[in-house]
Amino acid sequence: MTRRRAPGGASAELLSTLGRLTAQAREGAELHHARVELAEALQREMLPSALPVLPGLRAAARYAPARDGLDIGGDWYDGFSLPEGGLAFSIGDVQGHDVEAAAFMGQVRMGLRAVAAIVTDPGEVLRTANDVLLSMDSRLFATCSLLRILPETWEVESARAGHVPTIWATVDGRYGISEDEGGLPLGMLPGSEYAVTRRRLTEAGVIVLVTDGVVEGPSVPIEVGLERVARLVRDAADADPDELAAEVMKVADSTGHADDAAVLVLRHDAPGPPLR
Repeated sequence: MTRRRAPGGASAELLSTLGRLTAQAREGAELHHARVELAEALQREMLPSALPVLPGLRAAARYAPARDGLDIGGDWYDGFSLPEGGLAFSIGDVQGHDVEAAAFMGQVRMGLRAVAAIVTDPGEVLRTANDVLLSMDSRLFATCSLLRILPETWEVESARAGHVPTIWATVDGRYGISEDEGGLPLGMLPGSEYAVTRRRLTEAGVIVLVTDGVVEGPSVPIEVGLERVARLVRDAADADPDELAAEVMKVADSTGHADDAAVLVLRHDAPGPPLR
């Protein structure tokens, strides 16, 4: 005797489950597509389309949005020419992950450009930018690093506002994490001062700047992430900067980062004699 399934039995339950899973998959695909579009829009509209170069200096960068939902945040990188002939590069991270943070990021990035056009010292640029941001009465703050490269002497001047340390390596195998003295994040305290570190590039190598989304994750302390990047940079100090930026971004993937992530790579050749 054949036994019939009762209406609404196992078959109906299976169809219902499949329908629910299909809807979830479609929703997930649409969400992922929206995240990709937002990331591309952020790259296109609020980050530079190209980075400046000098003879013997090439730059490359990468940006990845936060993993969770449609969060778009305030990580940025930038590079621009200075009136006296040098180049400036910045990288930073705004508190928060929403449209307000993204808008504030644009203000900080353009503010640094505007100040650097009339103020040469990186510490003074950060101090002035901090005062300008505080005058805007925003609830947000930003960490950042600012580098100024002088092609005549191949000197690098850098200042840090509460940001992740810079990583460097030379083609002869030396490498390190620059724990330079820094100041508070921008937009926190009036009158903040920012110490400047000065170095001269004497060997071919690479300078790598990252945001904390690259080196820190739910189960990865920032010290561990920094060391991962430092070893990678040591082993690829003579690599193409675009390829190295892509490899560094893979470290962010390995940390399971929930934050934005940005990487800025500056590949420099061995400098010749000072220009005359």
